[in-house]
Order: sequence, then structure tokens, then C-alpha cells
Amino acid sequence: MTPFEPRGRKVKILATLGPASRDPETLRALFMAGADAFRVNMSHGDQATHAETISRIRALEDEFRRPVAILADLQGPKLRVGTFAEGEARIEHGATFTLDRDETPGDANRVQLPHKELFGILEEGQRLLINDGKIRLRVRSADKDRIVCVAEVGGVISDRKGVNVPDAEVPIPALTEKDRKDLAFAVDQGADWIALSFVQRPDDLAEARKLIGDKAKGAPFLCAKIEKPQAVKRLDDIIEHCDGVMVARGDLGVELEPQEVPPLQKKIVNATRLAGKPVIVATQMLESMIESPAPTRAEVSDVANAVYDGADAVMLSAETAAGAWPEEAVLMMDSIARQVESDELYTQRVRLLETPPHPTTSDALSHACMTTADLLPINAICVFTSSGSTARRVARERPATPLLALTPSIDTARRMALLWGAHAVQTKDIGSFEEMIAKGKRMALRHGFGGAGAKLVFLAGVPFGMPGATNLLHVVTLSGDELDDYGE
Repeated sequence: MTPFEPRGRKVKILATLGPASRDPETLRALFMAGADAFRVNMSHGDQATHAETISRIRALEDEFRRPVAILADLQGPKLRVGTFAEGEARIEHGATFTLDRDETPGDANRVQLPHKELFGILEEGQRLLINDGKIRLRVRSADKDRIVCVAEVGGVISDRKGVNVPDAEVPIPALTEKDRKDLAFAVDQGADWIALSFVQRPDDLAEARKLIGDKAKGAPFLCAKIEKPQAVKRLDDIIEHCDGVMVARGDLGVELEPQEVPPLQKKIVNATRLAGKPVIVATQMLESMIESPAPTRAEVSDVANAVYDGADAVMLSAETAAGAWPEEAVLMMDSIARQVESDELYTQRVRLLETPPHPTTSDALSHACMTTADLLPINAICVFTSSGSTARRVARERPATPLLALTPSIDTARRMALLWGAHAVQTKDIGSFEEMIAKGKRMALRHGFGGAGAKLVFLAGVPFGMPGATNLLHVVTLSGDELDDYGE
């Protein structure tokens, strides 16, 4: 890939970095293979390692002169059992098993649950899922010191395995002390997005938003991970209070029945798209490629369905963080996306979700951009934006025509690396209509959006420099004169 070269696809690829991929050579290979953004998982590794990884991403960004988004994913309040006298124990099917507040190492009959918040809120008949649901317990009785369960599905349980509580709202904050430290670190390191784990209610986002600071001044955007049934019940309110959403199917698939997840995924994607905010589909998309150089057909269909649904981004987790084939996983995801987007019915399918414009000038013009591009041979929709809101409005319509998003803000350009269809470019600010047209033409030529005779649709707000004031749509034709001047 050369500097300025567009990806040529609409959906973005978010790749998780880890021991298998954080070295400069592999990181560069992932970018060349198609990764548009990188996830730094704060659940693993230390801050010194993460700082080095972020520095390498920024060096890659400088080399290719392309904005790259960094998403810092906070661990969140993961619930875990205590330890066992022998490191593990076997719970028999149908046996009684107790979780209590006693710090004594556990055995086949009991273990400590070091989360006082759970005692007193659980009721008879509710479920406890351990080790990603491999062990399923049903509560028989609960008080302030003991939760007595029957094992509906037994098995081997070992030290500090995770616990999911799907039937109750757990009264714990979404940010732990570790999360607060990691959040401050991520903001200081210039992360573009912060992903908040185990969101249950809109209030969970408030503290994170306060700690992040004013996004209008370059602070990172906030992504809510939907992985709890309680979050699904409050989906619209959560979407309203965040900047983007991740469909985190790992824990969501543990706390719900497997067959419930696909329709919920579509519901979350649609609701987030209607709000005009980026939505990421994540977890186990090409899971077999952790060990195999090729995915299963079911995994390919899973990725393809997310692309057909109009997700802004699809994410690779352990496939790139710890797998044996990280570059091949990105290449495969890129190939699937391109194949889907080349389908002659793709535009029709991605627009099955109706996104009627709100009764505002900005929405009306954004919708007009799409219809103009559908009716005329338009090479690109050229958007000037300081905050990214105009680009998000256009992307909400899912236009078939490429979107060239020009902004003076590097922070805005980086955030748009997770926005469907947007080819973001940082460029000097503009002060007049004539300057906007001239600069837009030069950038379209430089970035490969047509030559002499190509048509562009311009969308911007006049007067310039006022976020959210989109009020101008203009169609131009490139002439041979612009070919002589590629300057800023």
C-alpha cells in the first residue's frame, strides 16, 4: 500500500494486538493486509508494553500518512471465583455447590466468591455461569454469606475462573480501580476510542465520560460494549450516551442462549446505525484461525452477514492477538468484506434498514448526497468536517459512492478510521468556499478518487469552522487544471 491509497472497501477492520502481533514487523504486516484500526486490550499486559505498542502504531501512521484509530479496551468488573486447595476441583452433575465469603481455599463442595455485592441480591432459581458457561449452577438459596446452588452442568472448576450472572443486575460500578488507572493511561497516550466493558445502564457511561474529558477538545470517544442482557433492555438509552457501540458477542453469548445472539446482533447494529454512530461486531469471528490458516465456512458466513448488515467495523480478537496466523486472519477478513461489497445486491441489502433523515438541514443534505450519487456518475462525496458529525451523517445513509472526509483535526481523522466508508484525510483548514472547492479537488485527485472529467459532491457548513452547521451541497467536475497542483 502506498501513501494516500484508499482501501477500496466500506467496512473497517479492527485488529487486536498482543504477543503474536505487537512487534513492528507483524504490526506493519497487519496494516498492509487491511487493518484500519487497532485494539489494545487492557485486560492483558502492562502499561509499559501498551505504551510501546501505541508508539509503534503512531510510527506506522507517520510512515503511511494515514490516520489510524487506537481503541483501548478496559477490562471492566470481571467477576471471578477464589482459589482451590489443589488448584482445581470437579463439580459433579446434580451436586450441591456453595459460593461463600470464606477465604479458605475451595474444594468440590464450595469456593469463595470474593464479590460481596452478589450476596443478598441473588434469588432462588437464578443462574450462575462459570468459565464461559461451561459450568452452570442454579441458585437454591442465598443470604448475606452463602449462595447455595445445584450444578445443572458440572465439570472441572479451577482458580479464579470467571462468573457470569445473567438473571440479575449486579450493583457494581462499570469502572474498577484498575480501569480508572488504565483509562487515565489511555487518555494520556492519545487513544482515540475507549471501550467500556460490561455496561449495564446509561449511568455506567457517566463516570467514564467525566474521566475522559471533553471530546470536542481531542479527548477519545466512548464505545459501549453490549455484553449483558441488562444492557440490551436499555439499548436506546445507552446508545444515546455513548459515541459508538461494540456487539461483544463473547460474554453476551455466555449469558444468553446461543440462538438468541444473532437476532440481538442485528437489533443492536440497526439501533446504532439509526443513531448515526459507529457499530463494531466483535468476538470469535474467525476463531478457528487462531490455530488454522483457513476459517470454517460458518465463520466466513458470520463475517459476511455482519458486512451485509451494514456494521461499521468487524473485529479480530485472539486471531491477531495470540494466534498463529495473524496476518492471514486480516487478509481473510479483508477478502470476505471485498467479496460481499462487490455483490451487485450489496447496496440494496445494506439499505434494508431505512434511515429516514431527521427534519434538519444537515440530515436533509446528507440524504440528498446519497440520492445525488445514486442518480449521477459521482466519483466521491467530499465532506469537510471539524468534528466528524457531517461524515457520520453521510455514512448513516450507506452511500454506494466513496466518502472522502477532510478535516483539520488529526483526532477527528483518527476516530473516522472506524466509520463505515470514510477515507479520512487530515488537511489544512479552509476559510472560503473557493478554497474548499480547490482543496477538495486536489485531495480527490491525490487520493485516487478520479481524474479529469470526474464529478464530486461537496458537503460542508458555511460559515466554516462551526461544527454541526452543514448547510451546503455542491456538485463539481474535475478539469485537467487541477492535475498540475497537488499541493495543500
